[in-house]
Amino acid sequence: MIKDKWNGKRYFVIISYCLTIFVLFAGTAHAREITDMAGRKVIVPDVINRVVAPSPYGFAMLYSVAPEKIAGLMSPWKEEDKKFVHPAVHDLPVIGRGKDTDALVKANPDVIIVWGDKHNPIHQASEEKFGKLGIPYVYVTVGDLADLPDYPAAYAFLGDLLGKQDHTAKEAAYCRRTLDEVAATMKDIPRNERPRVYLAEGPDGLKTECDDSLHVHLLRLAGDVNVHRCHTSCHVGMEPVTLEQVVLYNPDVILVQDKGFFDKVSHDPAWSGIKAVKEGRVYLIPKVPFNWFDRPPSFMRILGLKWVMSCLYPKQYKVDLIRETQAFYRLFLGVTLSADDAAKIISP
Repeated sequence: MIKDKWNGKRYFVIISYCLTIFVLFAGTAHAREITDMAGRKVIVPDVINRVVAPSPYGFAMLYSVAPEKIAGLMSPWKEEDKKFVHPAVHDLPVIGRGKDTDALVKANPDVIIVWGDKHNPIHQASEEKFGKLGIPYVYVTVGDLADLPDYPAAYAFLGDLLGKQDHTAKEAAYCRRTLDEVAATMKDIPRNERPRVYLAEGPDGLKTECDDSLHVHLLRLAGDVNVHRCHTSCHVGMEPVTLEQVVLYNPDVILVQDKGFFDKVSHDPAWSGIKAVKEGRVYLIPKVPFNWFDRPPSFMRILGLKWVMSCLYPKQYKVDLIRETQAFYRLFLGVTLSADDAAKIISP
């Protein structure tokens, strides 16, 4: 009897031990702890197959890392843009900015990407909203929400999170190489030889950005050449100006966001006396499938920085923009462009 009790206890201990090992192994095989870019410890699946990023900043960057893992869109694609993005994202459900948490939950993501400013990374609203869903969420943080020098670190983090390290290493290297090329070029151009630039926004061209706005980050990198010197009134930007102000600025170059304004500005007598218009240095910002300059700020600004430099410093900054666009779209967007397609994107 005593022997039977001992055997039973021994079998129980062995079975319990085996079950414990199994549970621990299963947990290890299916989940891992990471530290996100806000310093939070988060348990995420070992293999992440479905991700959402309910912000324009995060969505664009997530697309450049793993379009096949995206589970929901910020907004529907324009039909003309679909040829320039991965087929996996063509017809996904729209979850918007995450305000509709039912739509977000329905997308069934393994992880939510939250975009933040590295100087103030934790969003109280995001904590309250996403903390209730039972879905892991991680912060990707970038200075001022949009500073390109912080993109390599963000790419490295997303590569580790999503198992795309080889791909994001190439993207991070491309970012660093571009920033280094631009910095080296600017070092040799005296301030008095840098063109003064006006960013024309809105259908009448009379919205713009202060020089400290995140929306003109590229103009700071390209020599701090924005003519509109002021403190931005709000995160959105789009500061109103008068035509008289623009005439007084008399910029050497005008970069234009709105195609309607671009089509008419060179024929508008009110703008005809401005140096940039007289000399034909008015450029329409490319925006397929994401804006190259801003709105939203995204990874496309790496290529956009090359485009800006080629507009501002064509003699000092030599680049074959068509070939560069083809290479960039292949790496960051996963699509192959013909030279003709690239030319049309650059100069629509």
